[in-house]
Amino acid sequence: MKKNFSIAMMAAMMAVCGGASAMEFGELQGKTAASLKVPAAEEKGYVVDPSVSVTIEPQIKHPEVPVEWVTIPGGRFSMGTMDFQNATPVHEVNISAFQMSKTLVTVEQYAECVSARQCLPPDVRKLPACNWGRSGREKDPVNCVNWRQAKDYARFAGARLPSEAEWEYAATSGGRNQKYPWGNALPTPDVVVMKRGSKATMPVCSRPLGNTAQGLCDMTGNLRQWVEDSFVDSYRGVPVDGSALVLWAPGKSIRGWYFNNPWPNAPLEILLRSDSRSADLADSSSLTIGFRLAR
Repeated sequence: MKKNFSIAMMAAMMAVCGGASAMEFGELQGKTAASLKVPAAEEKGYVVDPSVSVTIEPQIKHPEVPVEWVTIPGGRFSMGTMDFQNATPVHEVNISAFQMSKTLVTVEQYAECVSARQCLPPDVRKLPACNWGRSGREKDPVNCVNWRQAKDYARFAGARLPSEAEWEYAATSGGRNQKYPWGNALPTPDVVVMKRGSKATMPVCSRPLGNTAQGLCDMTGNLRQWVEDSFVDSYRGVPVDGSALVLWAPGKSIRGWYFNNPWPNAPLEILLRSDSRSADLADSSSLTIGFRLAR
């Protein structure tokens, strides 16, 4: 049953949660992250094309809340698993050395991009339980952002989204033969932000016992994570040099799991595995999805 679980799971994960709304950027000057609100686009007279990224010249070049980088040494590893149909075939991938952000991008970091007029705010109008604008959530990971918004922030920070191969390599502590970022021990609340019925994230790096050997936090749990790749339902024909699979396709790959388990009979030990995959549309945003950076 566990080996075929992800096939049934994928249909539920592809639900569309809606795209980002626009905001009059001039109104953002001098406002704090907690005070930023998102009015309906229609109220401001905007018609938003979600395929268009923000291209206004930045006011600051780098986030004032710095991104902490972790160096991931290069190597060769076996990517995928025979346990999930969408993660086959197992194949060898060469990864060049790169850096990955230690944490998911936080609310306070993303707010700087919005204030600099380089990112659209998270869509709290459609998703009112987002971390955005909530007091005390500044150090929680930002959620309710779609793939394009994640790309905008990555450009603002002088970085990019990791490829799916880079993400899995990093999530297995540099390509080790292990199921989880911390090793092969089954997940517990001591090592990962997870709780059946929970409706909230936690501040990034709240579970350091679950870090990878290189020190990456929250590679599973807290939020699922956008990566660069277009989603395909197997690894047949994907790059083997660590680069992203880029297709003219609306679906984008998502890796890791999040703070909750919506399926009563779903085994968390499957959902939280480093080789587990999911996907959503590039223009969709969700309470369950955030992102981290690579360079």
